[in-house]
Amino acid sequence: MMEITIQSLDGIKEAARSFVKAMGSCTVFAFYGKMGVGKTTFIKALCEELGVTDVITSPSFAIVNEYRAEKMGKPVYHFDFYRIKKLEEVYDMGYEDYFYSDALCLIEWPELVEELLPEGTAKVTITEIEGGTRRLLWETA
Repeated sequence: MMEITIQSLDGIKEAARSFVKAMGSCTVFAFYGKMGVGKTTFIKALCEELGVTDVITSPSFAIVNEYRAEKMGKPVYHFDFYRIKKLEEVYDMGYEDYFYSDALCLIEWPELVEELLPEGTAKVTITEIEGGTRRLLWETA
């Protein structure tokens, strides 16, 4: 298990840098946390650290956004499953093509598609602790 503490928004780039260094060969990351805890904000910082120059936004309505990460040479897929009502929607979008593509997959609201997550998915839980500090706890399944 790995832990990263982000004291304030000023420290998010350093936290993203530490996260990238520790990613290893894992390609699917599931981000858990309450609404407003900073999942999208952290994923944006992570994408910037990976060299994404596109505008990074939450894929709330699109379900998935694709970015090009200059430092990785492969796509980054950013998912937001918050609006998913049933798993058929995820089957219809061809989730396997993303999750098993060897591209980097960053998933918000993974609890809604838990049974579809590949073996070895890294589970990252973001919680808010005292004074707005955020804690990322990360474990690989």
